[in-house]
Amino acid sequence: MRTHLLTFCASALVATACGGEASVDGNPTGESLSTREQAAFSGVNGTYCLVSPYNCKLQESGGNRVPTNDPADDNWGLVTGVPIRNGNGTVVGTNTRTSAAFNYGQTRTFAGELHAFAVSTSNSSAGWLPISAILGRTSFEQKVGHVSALGAGLGKLGCYAVRNWHDTNLEFKKVVRDSTATHERAGDYLPLVRANGQRSVNLIFNVPGMALGGPAVDHFPAGTKFQRLDVPTEHGVPSIDIPLWVQGSDGRYTVQSGTMKFLYGYVIAATGTKRNGWMAYDALEVSSGCP
Repeated sequence: MRTHLLTFCASALVATACGGEASVDGNPTGESLSTREQAAFSGVNGTYCLVSPYNCKLQESGGNRVPTNDPADDNWGLVTGVPIRNGNGTVVGTNTRTSAAFNYGQTRTFAGELHAFAVSTSNSSAGWLPISAILGRTSFEQKVGHVSALGAGLGKLGCYAVRNWHDTNLEFKKVVRDSTATHERAGDYLPLVRANGQRSVNLIFNVPGMALGGPAVDHFPAGTKFQRLDVPTEHGVPSIDIPLWVQGSDGRYTVQSGTMKFLYGYVIAATGTKRNGWMAYDALEVSSGCP
């Protein structure tokens, strides 16, 4: 049996330890945070899942990126001057970068042209770039694959919208204990201001902090409606909380400082496409009128 060491907030955690669990998902009974060994299992969104059958690896074998021919470099060469689009198909900038990494399995058609999802763009955000702008297009198309998170049959919970602000106290905390990476921070899942001056946020395939990667699969602007779904989890609460980490006296991110909650649901893009995935509760606010 495959196992993974994971720290998370179970349904029985105190509200103060779980970043407001009681106000969102019921009234926990008082068990404290614990570190426990989690067994991976086959679920709805993949064959390697943790805590929820909807919280799974993007690929069973391999990483989250579309691989190049160089195992040490995930970046594909790019043509500059092409539009960058968000999940609604709206142009949010013009690409000035000569290379980018792309997340596996993510393709959509905008303006009659197939696009792939770049991890980072010259808009200081993830975004969609036309596949015609990728050098080595034929090789890329053979490797990109297709993966979509699912949600059929799940009951609806609350309606939310992406905030037009974010908590700056959270932004630079790490979602991975003892991280030395540039990212792996809570800000990767918050609606930050981008190069175009607008706020936008990632929709992700799985929850970070579990060695699954937390890869983004789409990107949407502030105000986007997010319909939360009643997703099953091992601890009985339809959300997953992960610990956040700050630097100790030795400069390492090993001191826990709160948690971050993730909800599962969907966005209906302006194109009419439904996109399922996880979003940080701290990126959302209660709203109405979800489709």
